Amino acid sequence: MATANEPTSSSNHEFLNKQGKIFKVIVIGDSNVGKTTLTYRFCEGKFLDLAEATIGVDFRSRSLNIDEEDITLQLWDTAGQERYRMSMIRHYYRNTHAIVFVYDVANKASFESLNKWIEESNKHCLPDVPRILVGNKCDRPAAVSTNAAQQFADQHNMALFETSARLDSQCDNVEAIFLTLAHKLKNQKSFLPPTSIKVDARNARQNKSSWCC
Repeated sequence: MATANEPTSSSNHEFLNKQGKIFKVIVIGDSNVGKTTLTYRFCEGKFLDLAEATIGVDFRSRSLNIDEEDITLQLWDTAGQERYRMSMIRHYYRNTHAIVFVYDVANKASFESLNKWIEESNKHCLPDVPRILVGNKCDRPAAVSTNAAQQFADQHNMALFETSARLDSQCDNVEAIFLTLAHKLKNQKSFLPPTSIKVDARNARQNKSSWCC
């Protein structure tokens, strides 16, 4: 996890040259669907064996080279718990460029909650923000069929991915999720300038022990 500090004005040009375009991607869904382990798998290339429940916001980033252009995906992994989520809404939706909705394929309730998450995001984000649907924990018995998930994704104009952040064999699939977003975002004119990268230290990350894969 990395917490970004706001650069001084004299370093802005150098910072932009090093990281290129910076895009904010929020990862939302119910608690324990695996948002933290999904972003950790993408950024660190491995499974987070003992994840801690996110309270507030987990912040990670990864730089990519897409068609010879450097871009950085700034991943905001947000708390799913109602009492923490409501206090963070204005922070984690601000300046969002893309959204990853996550549900647990073994937990039908987390899939049924997606309508709530979509409704909330529609209130705070522009309608043309790229969105992707991810069914996590596909290493477990499925309670949500691929067909049902695909119909839901089609209804909301989203690409569907099913994966497992736990399985090393699914690493390429996790990569594909975020690379798909990167390709969608790289030609957009709007991106975060260096002066926008500031995480409130009071809200950045507090943890409590919990399995979350």
